Amino acid sequence: MLYAISDIHLSYPGNRDEWEKLKPHPDDGLILCGEDLAFSVAKSNFKEVWWCPGNHELYSMPLKTATRGEVKYKGCVEIARRHGVHTPEDPFVRWDQVIVAPIFTLYDYSFRPSHLTSTAAAISWAEETDTVAADEALLFPDPHPSREAWCTSLVASTATKLESTIAASPDTPLILVNHWPLRQDLVFIPRIPRFSIWCGTILTEDWHTRFNAAVVISGHLHVPRTDWRDGFRFEEVSLGYPREWNEVKDAGKDVNDLLRVIWPGPERPQEPFATQWRRWG
Repeated sequence: MLYAISDIHLSYPGNRDEWEKLKPHPDDGLILCGEDLAFSVAKSNFKEVWWCPGNHELYSMPLKTATRGEVKYKGCVEIARRHGVHTPEDPFVRWDQVIVAPIFTLYDYSFRPSHLTSTAAAISWAEETDTVAADEALLFPDPHPSREAWCTSLVASTATKLESTIAASPDTPLILVNHWPLRQDLVFIPRIPRFSIWCGTILTEDWHTRFNAAVVISGHLHVPRTDWRDGFRFEEVSLGYPREWNEVKDAGKDVNDLLRVIWPGPERPQEPFATQWRRWG
């Protein structure tokens, strides 16, 4: 079996205590969409572990973190490698009948209404509802001039790697794994809808068809769900902050019940495809 979970936010004691309850899966794999503090527990319980970074891992905290941007990211990659965890910088690995492809694309503020023609306009639009991501103060793009420029560079290099992968194994589908959603129409955050500008890039809208995806996995939104687009399955696998899943604990479940089964996954449902809201499993 191949499982996935994201946004486990181990800086919160409640989540950290829950993560320690992870049960052994000696023959299974686990995908982490953003959480570099989880490696030791994950590797001690799963045969293989894959990771891609989220925005929180890339934060450079005042007085605590000297590294920024690409250097900060590369430091996270080295930590993962020391634990034997697969990263976006490593060769993609085959698992059963699929290739697991963790990627890192960041965002470029393009998940916005069409009348907003610049990043500055998009940020001002979000600020109108008191919505500002902490990324604006803590996530630096060095050495790139902007987050948008870093995103453009990441998208180009990742596309090249994915193209090479499917050229070498044209009959093997990929499990695409990214912290940020690959499609704008999958961003559903009704409490803070204008946060969408920090949620991805339109440059990846067609990657599920372009790169022969078996499944596309993401986190970031803290809205766990299963969706289908063009007949392809998309899984949002966030755990979230403790307050966001208290009802799960109240139901007598723990983090093991929140691991999403990715492969083999569910049968493709009959059309029309409806969103499946997932609280656990």
